[in-house]
Amino acid sequence: MKKWFHVILTLFILCLIACTQTKNTELQYTFIGGVEGSKTDTTYFDSLQISDPFILADEATQMYYLVGSGGSLWKSADMKMWTGPYQYITVDTTSWIGTAPRIWAPELHKYKGKYYCFVTFTNPQIIVDTVPNRYNVQRRATHILVSDKAAGPYHPISDKNYLPENWSTLDGSFWEEDGVPYMVFCHEWMQTINGMINYIRLAPDLSESVGVSTTLFRASEATWPRDMRSIGELTFGMALGGYVADGPFLFRTDTGRLGMLWSSWSDNRCAQGVAYSESSKLAGPWAQYNIPLVPNNSGHGMLFRTFGGKLLMCLHHQSLDSDLPGPRRPTLLEVDISGDQIKILGKYHP
Repeated sequence: MKKWFHVILTLFILCLIACTQTKNTELQYTFIGGVEGSKTDTTYFDSLQISDPFILADEATQMYYLVGSGGSLWKSADMKMWTGPYQYITVDTTSWIGTAPRIWAPELHKYKGKYYCFVTFTNPQIIVDTVPNRYNVQRRATHILVSDKAAGPYHPISDKNYLPENWSTLDGSFWEEDGVPYMVFCHEWMQTINGMINYIRLAPDLSESVGVSTTLFRASEATWPRDMRSIGELTFGMALGGYVADGPFLFRTDTGRLGMLWSSWSDNRCAQGVAYSESSKLAGPWAQYNIPLVPNNSGHGMLFRTFGGKLLMCLHHQSLDSDLPGPRRPTLLEVDISGDQIKILGKYHP
């Protein structure tokens, strides 16, 4: 009897320890990004200053959620007036991400009843590579966070790395093809010199990657990107040569053709381009459209439908009036994908 008492007591203690450890692990998830403790405000869309904007139109709440680099979230019922900023990203600050990472290019996606945030973190304190005649390469990678609600909070699904630790990767985007989830991302030009857009398969619950990544194309394969060194003062003093590849976002036209929005630097600073898969499959091969879709210092575009059914592109834009064009602002364009190619119809005013 005494033996069984000790067994039961031991099991109880082990259970108590496990529960305590789980609780402590949960407590490590801390809000980062945004403006901690700031008051929310309501403002017009045209007054917002956001880089790499992304809008989720959530049918469940009949709300639009706008996120961008920096880690703040804004929400709106009509796209005209937006309330924010809200913090929505939580991470384990004892992980490689650290307590004060740079937060770039988040995307919000609803998938199988949950909401996912694909977001790039940079920890400038960790150097993963040294490329001759270039800057030290900081640890930068896209991680996938999950939430039960569109507005968050979002927390990491797991602590696993989706890509090699010594790669500088960013701008991860979600794509599903034939029931299989993928992440499409950039292997950064700061490390590769000629920026690459790759893809990798994900586990069904998006908790980890499967296999190794495949390169879809390099930035210089398009005719419109420019070597960063060749456009001089437009790069604000950056002396490095190479071609930028940023912001992949995939879509299908109404005819079933697979397209990809992506950005680079061109004759008028940042430009929004497009490529099309000749097989209409993610694996490609990919053919580049020979001129930018939006050439006027705009980029990092994505597509979404309003609750009224309009298809819009959201991207950031800067003025070309001076050498210091000011903050990036989100812009909405109405687009048409009824044929084989995406067409810009004009600016959309909420």
